[in-house]
Amino acid sequence: MAHDEAANIGRLLEAVLSQRMELAELTEIVVIASGCTDGTEDIVRGWARRDARINLVVQRRREGKASAVNLFLAEAREKVLLLCSADLIPAQGTLDAVVAPFGDAEVAMTTCRPVPLDDPRTFMGFAAHLLWNLHHEINLRSFKAGELIAFRKIFERIPYRSAVDEASIESVVRSQGYGVRYVRDAVTYNKGPETVRDFLGQRRRIYAGHLAVRELVGYRVSTLSGFKVLWLLLRHLDWRPRSFLWTWAVAALEAYGRLLGRNDYRRRRDHAVWAIAKTTKLLPAPAVLPSPGQSSPRQGLTK
Repeated sequence: MAHDEAANIGRLLEAVLSQRMELAELTEIVVIASGCTDGTEDIVRGWARRDARINLVVQRRREGKASAVNLFLAEAREKVLLLCSADLIPAQGTLDAVVAPFGDAEVAMTTCRPVPLDDPRTFMGFAAHLLWNLHHEINLRSFKAGELIAFRKIFERIPYRSAVDEASIESVVRSQGYGVRYVRDAVTYNKGPETVRDFLGQRRRIYAGHLAVRELVGYRVSTLSGFKVLWLLLRHLDWRPRSFLWTWAVAALEAYGRLLGRNDYRRRRDHAVWAIAKTTKLLPAPAVLPSPGQSSPRQGLTK
């Protein structure tokens, strides 16, 4: 799913095409370009001339990610699909790893481990690592889909106005009695917000979206409970002065973001077409990408 992703779409396609697939065959790559005003479409066309598996679908007007996902579902032909936005880079072996659990007919959805490329020595980089490490800890205990997911094509669409596509897919899969699986060895690199404004914009939209999913289909994602997140935070608290202070500053921002999200939900503010957090699009050059097993400097949660 791409909107003005000229800076990363070529690198993403290169990373996908270079994946070593042993358990499955990569037969098609569908790029939904929604309302792009930069060179995203031209870059994808260039790659499509080199590899016939790449299919560009142009959505002239940006109508939100849920709309783009529904276009993808209508276009994709295979029974097992992978889904991600164009601002990510999967590590080598990730695609094979996330489809491996589908050898079990009872499993219908998997998710990967997102690893932020932000510098944890900065406050916003610390925030990105803290949140995604919490996400990892939650997945070790339950399940919370995010960033890159795989799923069986057992449905035709998700709610058109959904602001949280992964949660919507998760609710559909589980409502049909299928199992879900966290694949901790499947790593996908992403980029966290570099400004408080972008951070709050993301957090309020996600929380409002999760509340809407609960109301619409009665499904609660595992991170909806702030008490569960707080318990994990306290259990893995880093007591070094800077990390300790920054942890509670991030927690305060998260609480404020959730407060804004709850207010948006009550006022029925539509987050389906959300404001782009531009600082999350500037992923580092490929030469500095860490290996999947490489750990970042210790801060907050490091397991």
